[in-house]
Amino acid sequence: MWVRAAAIRPVPGYAVIDSEVMSRIGEELAGEDADATKGDLDRAFARFEESQGPLSDFMTEVLAQPFDQEALALGYFLAIAVWLGFDRAFGRRLGRVTEDAIRATQEAVALEEELRAAHGEEPLDLDDVVAIEQPGVMRFVNEHVDVALEIGDGHASEVDVDDVHAVYRAIVVLTLALSHAVEPEKGVRPREMMA
Repeated sequence: MWVRAAAIRPVPGYAVIDSEVMSRIGEELAGEDADATKGDLDRAFARFEESQGPLSDFMTEVLAQPFDQEALALGYFLAIAVWLGFDRAFGRRLGRVTEDAIRATQEAVALEEELRAAHGEEPLDLDDVVAIEQPGVMRFVNEHVDVALEIGDGHASEVDVDDVHAVYRAIVVLTLALSHAVEPEKGVRPREMMA
């Protein structure tokens, strides 16, 4: 993995989402009927608010910033898609993320960024570390971030890269917080949990 100890806690093997789950969600949410897709997103966001109140509040606060439209749409879409991925993959095993867990995750991400910045000679950055922990989720997130940035290329209104970065960082926090809210399956021994 990486040479130095990381600030981000490893995600247990039982909490890693398969890439196929995220691909199916992406296909569902990218329907041809824009009105139906928006309705699906709105209903999913309402379920997200109901089941993960503090995490929903965190994302709502992030998305209440004066972001450009592309970054705002990206954040809304990714928050729903990632939560749906966890909800579908783990169902009742997905616990509620607390405000303390969100704060701890934000602090770990900030510390990880500081560690990576202070040791620029090391081969991995924050994105790499999180992608090692949740490869399927981060592949999905990065694909959509890339598309959002490409949409801005050549348009009269460029996508604000700082806005997209702020959204991306919030999605990293959301992903890690949800990862650590997954409970192991009954009967799984502690040694098997990290595999």
